[in-house]
Order: sequence, then C-alpha cells, then structure tokens
Amino acid sequence: MEAMEILASGMVTGIGLNAQASCAAIRCGITNFAETRFMDKGGEWIIGCSVPLAEPWRGRAKLLRLIVPAIQECLGSVKNISVNEIPLLLCLAEKTRPGRLDGLDQTLLAEIEAALDVRLHSRSGTVEQGKVGGVIALKQAMRLFAEEGIRYCLIAGVDSFLVASTLAAYEEKNRLQTSKNSDGFIPGEAGAAMLIGPTSEISETGLSCLGLGFGQERATVESEDPLKADGLVAAIRSALSEAGRTMGDMDYRITDLSGEQYGFKEASLALSRTLRSRKERFDLWHPADCIGEVGAAIVPCMLGVLLAARRKNYAPGKNALCHAANDSGERACMVVSVVSSDMVA
Repeated sequence: MEAMEILASGMVTGIGLNAQASCAAIRCGITNFAETRFMDKGGEWIIGCSVPLAEPWRGRAKLLRLIVPAIQECLGSVKNISVNEIPLLLCLAEKTRPGRLDGLDQTLLAEIEAALDVRLHSRSGTVEQGKVGGVIALKQAMRLFAEEGIRYCLIAGVDSFLVASTLAAYEEKNRLQTSKNSDGFIPGEAGAAMLIGPTSEISETGLSCLGLGFGQERATVESEDPLKADGLVAAIRSALSEAGRTMGDMDYRITDLSGEQYGFKEASLALSRTLRSRKERFDLWHPADCIGEVGAAIVPCMLGVLLAARRKNYAPGKNALCHAANDSGERACMVVSVVSSDMVA
C-alpha cells in the first residue's frame, strides 16, 4: 500500500478537552474515573469516565459536542485546509451494539454540517464498524487517494458507552467492571479526529501508516470456543507484510485493551505466535486505562497518542503496532512508523 501520513489530531475525552491535554494525561497515567448517574443491579453507582460538558447532554446532542470540537482542533492546527474541501469519514458504533441510537448514520453527518456551518465533501460518509472502524476508514481513504486524486482525508470517531441501555446490556453479560466484577471494562466516551495525507506529504519527522491488516476471530469474547487468537494473528501478519516489517522490527504496541482478561489473553497469544526474536523491552500501551472504553473513537484516539509521542519525543522507538477488536470477531491492525520520503516507494 501507499503510505499515509498522520498530519494532525484532535481529541475530546474524559481526561482532556483537546489532544494535548488528553495525551499528556494518558502519558502520566491520569484517570478521571468517577461515579456516574447510572446504578448497577446491586444499587451501586456505576464507575465511568465521562466528558465534563457544559450541560448534561444526551443522545445525538452529546455525540455532536464530543466530535465537533475534535474536528475543529484537528483542522485548526494546519494551514489552508477547510473541512468542506476534504472527505470526512466518521466512525460510529456497529449497528448491533446494545443501546446504539437509531438512525445515527443518517443524521449525525448532517448535524455536524450544521454545527460547523459548512457543506461536507461529497465523498464524506460513515463507517459503522465499531472499534475496528478507524482502520477500515484508513483503507477507504487510501482508495480515495489512489482512485480519485483526493489529497487529504479527515477520519473521525465518536462514541459513548454512558447510555442506560448499553450499560444494562453489558452488566447483564458480566462485562462491566463493578465492585463485584473485576474482569470488565470502565465505560467511557470520546470524540477524536485525525487528518491524513498521502506519501507526498511525508517529512523527516512524519508519522505514517505503512500497513493495514484484517482478520476474523471465531472464538469471540462471548463464545465458549477455545481462544487461539487466529483473527488477530491474521490481521497482524497482513499488516506487517504490507509494511515490509516483522514483529521483531516493532518497538512498541498500542491497543484497544480496556480491562477484560479476554483481550489481554488474545494479545499475549498473538504476540507469541508472531514474534520470532527475543526483545528486552516491548511496551504495550492501552489508553482505555485512562479514558475508559470509547468504542468507535479508539483508533483515532490511539493515533492521536502516537502523534503526540512522536512530537514530544517520548515514543520508545520509530515503529508501532496498533490493533483493535470488535465483540463480533472483527480484528484490525496497523503498522505506524516514522519514515522519511526516501524510504517510501
């Protein structure tokens, strides 16, 4: 694939209302977990990571106030680029997600247009694929660059697990972290955006996506099948092959792991099946430790963290492996590296 450079980011999370604050808090391990307005079946307040908005917005109104500032921040950090000049690929929760708002894909883009007071590019659209949606959007952006001569693309994601029906469904499956269940996730919410461009934009300090990979896991988090991490292994191998790298070339990893033992077991199995050399250090970053489970916003958030780590010079190396997983078995992986223009074919 032709490499894509990550040029700018914007974030709104429970620990920061912009990318700089959010990434600094994640770097320091700062959390904002607190009691929410929701109760579990035992009558205890559910712990979550909510964004401190000016008013207690709900539904689409909340999602709009999470994503619009992230888009504005992202585009505000670059010159001579307007949101109406580039496609917006908006990542949303998968349609099977418990508590997902009806008609979200038909309405949210129009509401973003109204909030920004612009007409979005005709190639804008939604990607309703949950946590792996950001990687799918990168694949779509690559196609737009290659086939339609588009120079830039804005990939954004927004999601909130702090919805009564969503929380009730996951509590029923014993997947929420509560006082009686440590094997679960902390629900969160976030909006994040990233601006990407093709190889012609790469500079000596550029952070670029060099490879994408996808897989399908049969032994999902809610199945009884033995987990061998086949889906994640397939996604990792595909991304590494496309990037011309090996797992041994990777300096660190960043993932969507959000507290459930299943995810850590899967990541460990995938590592044991793909790493063929001994590494003294192989950091594993998982921003959900600080921002909670943010669903469709996680890939833009992860790439925002990688961009901040590069710019602030605290990344443990040039090559990062990023992966995400949906409950229904979809797996996605990215190889993100610091490259110079003469390294890209």
